[in-house]
Amino acid sequence: MDTAEWATARPEHASLFLMIRKLKSGQFRLYSRKKNPETGKRRNLGTFHTLDQAKQHEREVQFFKRH
Repeated sequence: MDTAEWATARPEHASLFLMIRKLKSGQFRLYSRKKNPETGKRRNLGTFHTLDQAKQHEREVQFFKRH
């Protein structure tokens, strides 16, 4: 199941995949959920070799924001 199918199958996780995008190089980039008001773009929160690494970092970011 690819990313788009997974997001549609599980709508509660759809926002996660909107913030993790696959690059042409095959790596995955994590973007902030909110846009930067100055530039109108999302902030780059890191580039990872695997989707699992990007998901783990997303969880770490969310944990850090709340603790």
